[in-house]
Amino acid sequence: MGYVINIRLQRRGRKNDPSFRVVVVDSKKKPKTGNYLEMVGSYDPRVDRVEIKGDRVLHWLKNGAQASDTVHNLLVSQKIIDAKKINVLPKKTVAAKEMAPEPAAPAVAPVEEVPAEVESAEPAQTEDNPVAEETPAA
Repeated sequence: MGYVINIRLQRRGRKNDPSFRVVVVDSKKKPKTGNYLEMVGSYDPRVDRVEIKGDRVLHWLKNGAQASDTVHNLLVSQKIIDAKKINVLPKKTVAAKEMAPEPAAPAVAPVEEVPAEVESAEPAQTEDNPVAEETPAA
């Protein structure tokens, strides 16, 4: 099986100040290596700045490259490609929402008559349960 060309983000910047390069890279390369085929843009999420060379991205996509989910969403938001955004949240949260069954109509149980003794709102005073008067807390 051959290798796949990916368009993905490569993290740059220092600690707690991320910025990303949008790079075209062989799928077998590690994300932090500098051995990418071409840098086609950059993304700074802290100031929401996206710069992508649209013609080069389309060239790579036509030649079989696959964009990562986040890069796909960036391309959609920049109107470089015409598609729907992909949910990049963890699979557990997506599965929980999609797999949750719709609330079924509650089954109506036959109504049984309740004895009058049970219906009274006030507790009955018995030897076991004397009703004490409420005393205000000091």
